[in-house]
Amino acid sequence: MENKKYISIHKLCEYYEIPESFFTELRETGLLQPPVIDENEQAIDEDYLSDLEKMMRLHFDLDINMPGVETVLHLLNRIEELENELNQLKKQLRIYQ
Repeated sequence: MENKKYISIHKLCEYYEIPESFFTELRETGLLQPPVIDENEQAIDEDYLSDLEKMMRLHFDLDINMPGVETVLHLLNRIEELENELNQLKKQLRIYQ
């Protein structure tokens, strides 16, 4: 059985010095769906932290709005899928060379 580690959104806001409204916007756009720890506190899976940091950089450092962040993330994921497919095709091609 896998032990998941969660980080509270409140602690993330303190650590990264960002407003909790950022997480509200992420939830409203569907980019984040944190589980509820108890009635008053929400948290995210620690494995999701790198994606979250990417969203924070896009939003705060590059001043991209939430729909833009969603679009950029979708495009980055698509690029990653295409790169993986290209690598698989290259491996298959090597067999025939």
